[in-house]
Amino acid sequence: MIEPRHDNRMQGPVLLPKDTSAFEHVRDAYPMPSVALGRPPVSDELYCGYQRVDQMPAELYSRYDVKRGLRNSDGSGVLVGLTTISNVHGYNKVDGKVVPDEGRLTLRGYDIADLVRAPQEENRFGYEDVAYLLLTGSLPTEAQLDDFKARIDCRRNLPESYLHVFPRTTASTSIMNVLQRSTLLLYSFDPNPDDTSPEHEIDVAISLLGRLPRVAAVAHAAAHAERNDERLVVPPVREGYSMAETVLDVLRSDEGFTHDEAMLLDVMLMLHAEHGGGNNSTFTCRVLSSSGTDAYSAYSAAIGSLKGPKHGGANYKAGEMISDIAYHVHDWSDDEEIYAYLAKILNKEAFDQSGLIYGLGHAVYTVTDPRATLVKRYARSLAAQKGVEEKLGLIEKVEQLGPRAMREVRGITKPISTNIDLYTGFVYSMLGVPRDMYTPIFAIARMAGWAAHRMEELYGSGRIIRPAYRSHMEELTYVPLAERS
Repeated sequence: MIEPRHDNRMQGPVLLPKDTSAFEHVRDAYPMPSVALGRPPVSDELYCGYQRVDQMPAELYSRYDVKRGLRNSDGSGVLVGLTTISNVHGYNKVDGKVVPDEGRLTLRGYDIADLVRAPQEENRFGYEDVAYLLLTGSLPTEAQLDDFKARIDCRRNLPESYLHVFPRTTASTSIMNVLQRSTLLLYSFDPNPDDTSPEHEIDVAISLLGRLPRVAAVAHAAAHAERNDERLVVPPVREGYSMAETVLDVLRSDEGFTHDEAMLLDVMLMLHAEHGGGNNSTFTCRVLSSSGTDAYSAYSAAIGSLKGPKHGGANYKAGEMISDIAYHVHDWSDDEEIYAYLAKILNKEAFDQSGLIYGLGHAVYTVTDPRATLVKRYARSLAAQKGVEEKLGLIEKVEQLGPRAMREVRGITKPISTNIDLYTGFVYSMLGVPRDMYTPIFAIARMAGWAAHRMEELYGSGRIIRPAYRSHMEELTYVPLAERS
């Protein structure tokens, strides 16, 4: 069993000494070698040599039937495993061809809409329900749910010795990066970290479910304190809070939050808890787990994957994009003005010049993302309370006009569904969540899904994941150092 069974009674805040050097390593971390050594840059090929050897002709992928990105030629995922955890349905295959279909997400056999609807109607928090379901394969009884929540609750405190190491030694410009390293740091506080028994794996998962919200919040507070030359104050743990309440409490502290706000965040946590074994971060977790490595290494790798802007980081980019559109479009009810600005984004003339409309398009869903549908349904009430219905309407205009612009401007012919990322930033902004916490909240929620997939990989498949790469290179004759030019 791992160490973190703490007395979770209300504690006072922990004050850590101010350390103005906490972020110094971020600055000037990579001086140019030629400048640092006083030598001319004779080895600049270090920075461009790869272009000569690493770029493969596109036709080779077709010739050798290479599944780029583990995708089939029609864009569907290559089947690499079997799972009982979830099903992400976005299309049918008829006569070998992808046929678009309404999106559905089921967790352990239950439709995600039902898993979200029931606790909302009962006016209770549902994320813990979903996490228990993912970890055990069945919905908890009332007694089992109370026990599960108590187990998470008693692990929320971070050891004071840990706090004196973290966050100074893990300081970073990215909270996701801090989450990675702080997860690895917890390995040192586990008396038997390489134990992969089911009992220990469940204990690690519960420990991280309890601790990650606090870790992320302390990282955010540490960055704020450093920027403002203030002393870092770690707020106390609240006893008996749900995951949604805990996240809002550690972020907003004395400002407080409403029950409706916590209920909406609970919806977001449920929708982000699990999304199949094929998404990049979950597959990363499974790949590492298949090697038999420890849980902390597997989960930190999954967090690193989720950080990427093509994966979990997309919610941050979508939020920035919506704010950019809101600023540059003067009449939010004018379809043609919105369409014209979307065309500028696609033509790399606006926003981040990437040519992407973030939040539109999905690797699996072709017609609808059921998570986006649910977000809109439950966000409307809070949007009305906060007087931001007009901005919600703007996002819906982007959802409506974006696919048309992508077809007409970029010539995209495949179906384009709305991704939950399009609405995530809007919901978090209503809840007063800082933008650098958008993706960390995603990671906190997805922890339950990662744990379920890790255990399925450890105790189910039993084989290390090792795909093949075909070599394509010339055979060369070795040249002695003195003869090289």
